[in-house]
Amino acid sequence: MNEAGPGIRRPRADAVRNRRLLLAAADEVFRAGGADAPLEHVARRAGVGIGTLYGHFPTRRALIAALLAERNGDLFDFGDRLIGATVTIDTIGEWVRAVVRHASTYQGLTVVLAESLDDHSSELQEACLRMNSIGAELVALAERTAELAPGAAAADVFTLINAAAWTCEYAGPDRAERLIDLVLEGLRA
Repeated sequence: MNEAGPGIRRPRADAVRNRRLLLAAADEVFRAGGADAPLEHVARRAGVGIGTLYGHFPTRRALIAALLAERNGDLFDFGDRLIGATVTIDTIGEWVRAVVRHASTYQGLTVVLAESLDDHSSELQEACLRMNSIGAELVALAERTAELAPGAAAADVFTLINAAAWTCEYAGPDRAERLIDLVLEGLRA
């Protein structure tokens, strides 16, 4: 009996092992060299050929999407919990900080995520849209509680997230935190 379901083959044990090795190697290589580190280094670190890497992950973004899948799930669960509570400007700040930490996982990831938002072919687009959706919902909820300054919009929060993530990568987390505090204070009613 095929436990994977009718007509669906269970992946071979070596394929499962290679995928696991590739993801672990990619995490190490990207932490050390950034999201744009050579994929050949990932394959070499995993002990497989570059063809095996591309067999599992046809693009860099596919590899990054697989690496971020669990972190994305945790981030979205956190966002859903925030949406379920009373939303204030401080709640929006919690979301901004969580997304900035997420986007700063690897040097250069901020750019990859920003480029993926409008790229329908990107394996990361769905996650980027979900991040923005949560942010927009938080802004709408904060507007209802009169927590936001008149004219404040979800686009302001998205801009803050991108700017703070970039600042975190290139100027450090302290500068990003200062930027977040300043902008949130400006968005406060």
